[in-house]
Formats: sequence, C-alpha cells, structure tokens
Amino acid sequence: MRRYLVLCLSLCSIPALAADVPGSQDLEALPRYPRAEIVDYHEAVNEERRYPLDGVRRISGQLRMSREVLAEGRVRALTYRLPDEHAPRDVLEQARAQLEQAGAQLLFWCEGRDCGSSSLFANAIFGNAKLYGPEERQSYLLLRLAEPQQDSLLALYGITRGNRRSYLHAEQLDAATPLPLILPAPATLLRLLRQSEQLALPKLGEPDEPWAELLANTLLLDRTLRVSLNGSTAAAWRTALEQRGVRSSRLETGETEGSGLLLRMLR
Repeated sequence: MRRYLVLCLSLCSIPALAADVPGSQDLEALPRYPRAEIVDYHEAVNEERRYPLDGVRRISGQLRMSREVLAEGRVRALTYRLPDEHAPRDVLEQARAQLEQAGAQLLFWCEGRDCGSSSLFANAIFGNAKLYGPEERQSYLLLRLAEPQQDSLLALYGITRGNRRSYLHAEQLDAATPLPLILPAPATLLRLLRQSEQLALPKLGEPDEPWAELLANTLLLDRTLRVSLNGSTAAAWRTALEQRGVRSSRLETGETEGSGLLLRMLR
C-alpha cells in the first residue's frame, strides 16, 4: 500500500502531456516549444496563400498592404496553444534565431501595432479566429527556408488574447513552382541592425540594383544612423549607397577582407 501511494504521488507530480488534435504533426523546420499543444491543424495539397511583407489594414473594404508574397503549393498549418507563462513574442524570437542559424532568410518581422490589424491576420490571412487579440500583443515573422527548401515559406504569428491565452500559428507553404527573388522589407533589416548592432549579408558580392536600393532605403529610414561597411566589396557598396542618397558622413569603409557584406553600427 505504501509503495502504491508513493508511486501515485510521483506520477501525479508530472505535468500532463499535451493532447494534440488527432492526425496533427509538427513541421520539420520548426521544433516544438516545450509543453505547447496543437489545437488546430490543416493540410492541403494545393492552396494559394498571400503573406504580408508590411502591416495589414483594411481600406474602403479592401485588404491592403504595400508588399506581399503570393504563392501556391502544399500548405501545412498548425496552431499551438502555448504555456500560460510564456509570451508568444519570446517564442517567436527563439524560433527566429534557430531558423536563421539554420540558413533561413528573414523576409519580414513586425511586432505590436506595426503589424496592423490582428483581426485581419486572424481571419483574412490565416483563417483562424483563435488568433484574434489585442494588436499590441501580436508578432509576425515570414521566412524563406534554406536550400534545398528555398522554395518553401514559413509564416509564424503569435498572439496573447484578451483572456490571456497565448497561441503560436505556424504555416509552411512548399511552392509548386520556383519562388522568384524576394527581398526583405527595409524596416526588417533596420530592426535586425539595431538589435544586434550589425547586419551580415554573406551572399552579397558586387553591388546590384535591387540590393543597393534596398540597403539605401533601409538606412534612409533612420537618417541619424551611421554604419561601417566591411568586406572585399565594401568600397563599391559605399559608392552605391551614396549614389542613392545616403550621406557620405554616415558611411565608413571598415575591413576590406572576407566575402559578403557586413554592416556595423557606429556610435
């Protein structure tokens, strides 16, 4: 009897395992957050999706965003309920770091009211009313996975609802046809630069028009920001940025060795 009582108390102290929706499964690219539970799951062989690269708003009854990715292919979408003590914003930050370390390219990142309407994300973008909540408590990421999955997009949306329940929605689209060049949003590159005080772009060689325009627009979002450009093509990139309106006093040429381009914030 005593052994039975000890065993019972021991088992009762172990947290109950999450009860996932039958037939659901995690995405290979996204490790499950501890003690998260799958509460919704959807899979389709061929569907069209539109993913914002800007805040989402409704104007004159129409869904509006300045940039978006429109793609069609296999879709796997799942919604996790997160443990109450963990904020979705922290979970997304952890996921972003892991995915970028694995070679994924961050295309867009927003938090709070910068993302726009939570109602539109929940209903028009992801089609899941569970994701509607206060706009200041939302976060959204869109990433392009690394080779050999470069034609796959991963969208992550986190929200804490008014009832304090927190959810993470993860959606992977494997495009039926090769995806074109998709450049990150300037505000996203500026956010990354400010957060870590540097921005590594290892695949950039000599300046090209799309990336030169993007980096110039990034730096023009904050005209007080000064950076050093590092890498074997740093001098050429400095010239390209100056030609696109970035003041020369904001730019320095740093180390001139190494591949790619590295921007470092200057104090």
